Amino acid sequence: MYSRVQIKEALPEDADLIASMVKRLTDEIIEAVGEKQFNIDLPETSARCREFLERGIYTGYKAVDADTDAAIGFIALCESHSLYAEGAFGVIQELYVDPARRSQGVGKRLVEAALALGRKRGWTRLEVCTPPLPEFIGTIQFYERRRFEVTGGRKMKVLL
Repeated sequence: MYSRVQIKEALPEDADLIASMVKRLTDEIIEAVGEKQFNIDLPETSARCREFLERGIYTGYKAVDADTDAAIGFIALCESHSLYAEGAFGVIQELYVDPARRSQGVGKRLVEAALALGRKRGWTRLEVCTPPLPEFIGTIQFYERRRFEVTGGRKMKVLL
């Protein structure tokens, strides 16, 4: 189904669409782990997404079915900087593919778009934090097939 999918840069007017896919992504994670880890308010998330895209601090690509023009996935990235990464690098903030379109190369194409952006911007690396194990071992395997390596540690947060 490779030929029937187009990858397009997400624009501010795509904010509602991206917010709805973020909601589906986080709902899927919550259901799998049995713990509410996210609180997605669609209007707020959409407004935030629009602002991030307008300010250029968030870059997104959407996967669109070429036959129906329906969005079937997206990837969102931001740029960060660190000494350990030897400069600027990218972070995949969200990646979602509609469950009915998984294992058809859609996610691969979205990651390829992210890697191309990173090369264009001169990033030293692209990082991602995956959802919890063991529920999302398939996600780890997906990224490993794209040459990502497990670097250890765990994602941690403190709310401000």
